Amino acid sequence: MLKDQDRIFTNLYGMHDRTLKGAQARGHWDGTAKLIQQGRDAIIDTMKASGLRGRGGAGFPTGLKWSFMPKESDGRPAYLVINADESEPGTCKDREIMRHDPHTLIEGALIASFAMNAHTCYIYLRGEYIREREALQAAIDEAYDAGLLGKNAAGSGWDFDVFLHHGAGAYICGEETALIESLEGKKGMPRMKPPFPAGAGLYGCPTTVNNVESIAVVPTILRRGAEWFAGFGRPNNAGTKLFAISGHVNNPCVVEEAMSISFEELIEKHCGGIRGGWDNLFAVIPGGSSVPCVRGENMRDAIMDFDYLRNDLGSGLGTAAVIVMDKQTDIIKAIWRLSKFYKHESCGQCTPCREGTGWMMRVMDRLVQGKADVEEIDMLWDVTKQVEGHTICALGDAAAWPIQGLIRNFRGEIEDRIKANKTGRMGALAAE
Repeated sequence: MLKDQDRIFTNLYGMHDRTLKGAQARGHWDGTAKLIQQGRDAIIDTMKASGLRGRGGAGFPTGLKWSFMPKESDGRPAYLVINADESEPGTCKDREIMRHDPHTLIEGALIASFAMNAHTCYIYLRGEYIREREALQAAIDEAYDAGLLGKNAAGSGWDFDVFLHHGAGAYICGEETALIESLEGKKGMPRMKPPFPAGAGLYGCPTTVNNVESIAVVPTILRRGAEWFAGFGRPNNAGTKLFAISGHVNNPCVVEEAMSISFEELIEKHCGGIRGGWDNLFAVIPGGSSVPCVRGENMRDAIMDFDYLRNDLGSGLGTAAVIVMDKQTDIIKAIWRLSKFYKHESCGQCTPCREGTGWMMRVMDRLVQGKADVEEIDMLWDVTKQVEGHTICALGDAAAWPIQGLIRNFRGEIEDRIKANKTGRMGALAAE
């Protein structure tokens, strides 16, 4: 279990002062200029050595991503864009950073931007996040007033500006290239890659898009050293991580824990156990709504990190938004609800996603009621495979994976419902 002195986010629950004064009392903005004076290469090398992988879902090594930015400017400015669009159902970790510990993000933005030769950072904030915007803007204003942003930011010799951009609530704008399009004032529709944002991103300039949590942990890693951060978790799954646990646990919460903690320890220590006890655990979505669900009995001993969940359970850590479902859950209806969400949020640019999400949702609609043939389960599986991997961005995968998880792990439940409908025993099931 993570010790208090190892926590990076010391005000996750808003119990302390979130202003600049409070942040400084907790050790933020301490010697920021010295950290910057280490130089670009040293900062990027530290990030690589720390083993930090992106906290926005894909888990791409952060230091490596930064190193793709051009070392020397060709006359174009460079940009850091922070993805605060957090619209994945179940995910609610970044909002706690922005509401209660915003200075971790702003200081991280300064250091990360310097490391990538960027004088400007845009924070793209989810449309529904009104209070988060107020807290973040207040923190940015304070930092400007204190000379920590602007000309010669924090006395580092680096000129740096941060702009907060409020989106309009479209899920697709969480995809990095759609986010860039939206920032430019266009429709939020993903771009073809290559060119990747590091070559031609915002306004055609070198750009890196990072998640809020990925940037907010940077100053602490530099202060305490790469070895300290790499000391948590299994190899290739380093560091501390915010877990957002919701659903049928006794105390849903957002908590900072070491990577590779076991699922059982996470739930017992922080959530007071499963509602109705461990025997009542039915299913878990371990990483936000776009990763496949896992049967409860396979989750109890699960290790909460990228590699275990992907390789051993066929799911993923994603954003570590853990959605717990007990035996009272209609799992088919739960996955139908997600397929409805992805159908609604598809931008419609790619045919497999535009047509496939609606098709999958309509089949799921019938499966909820049992009004289908057993053969249609395999047909639905085939359609998810025609969508997955055939779209510009990962929304096609995100729409396909929950359904694949349902068919792989809960096929019996689907077949039972179809049989019940055929034999007229749907009364009890259709009570909803």
